[in-house]
Amino acid sequence: MRLRQSERARLARSIGARWAVQQQRLFLPMSNDILERRERETERILALYEREAHKYDREMRIFEKLLFAGGREWVCSQAQGEVLEIAVGTGRNLPYYGEGVRLTGMELSPAMLEIARGRARELGRDADLRVGDAQALDFPDERFDSVVCTLSLCTIPDDRAAVAEVRRVLRPGGWFLLLEHVRSPVLPIRVAERLLEPLMLRFEGDHLLREPLDHLRTEGFEVERLERSKLGIVERVAARKR
Repeated sequence: MRLRQSERARLARSIGARWAVQQQRLFLPMSNDILERRERETERILALYEREAHKYDREMRIFEKLLFAGGREWVCSQAQGEVLEIAVGTGRNLPYYGEGVRLTGMELSPAMLEIARGRARELGRDADLRVGDAQALDFPDERFDSVVCTLSLCTIPDDRAAVAEVRRVLRPGGWFLLLEHVRSPVLPIRVAERLLEPLMLRFEGDHLLREPLDHLRTEGFEVERLERSKLGIVERVAARKR
């Protein structure tokens, strides 16, 4: 039976995701049940972004203006040397990297990645943009000087695994640079986030109550710069690998 190109691509992605999970069964202290649930959620998020890729940029513009203005510039301006951006999405960060950066971008959704590649061509930005899973990075240890992540840990099913993978691929003294929406320390805002989260999880795969600082400190990062805004909903973080 001959498979169409799109079917072959889906099959390859499925095989790749299962291989990554099998590798983590060997090395991470997780039960098969936890890893299988993570795999199912990863496949759900992939399907969601494959469907939504064509309208992602349009929908993000209003949130960028209301909540995240200047955040991408803040993060990308601090990236140096060999840089990995996890969950590069449609490439909205590409205009903000310095000239000396050697950029690798990784994204779960091929549809999102195609938009990022088009943006890179328009900007004349030389970047290695590839399909991959932030929860199981296909890079050797201590490969990068900086890792960038913007508005993505809220959606990655196992954000703790993603932070651990970032630490693994960073060189000693390397920077993990983040822009994220998080659970607010302001009680009425946090209550509203808690009420909204079930809907956001179902339709957008978006966690409103996560706090990346918890995992950064658990994984041994030194948080050197931290900025909070918008009633504590938005965080900008620069953390160094010890």
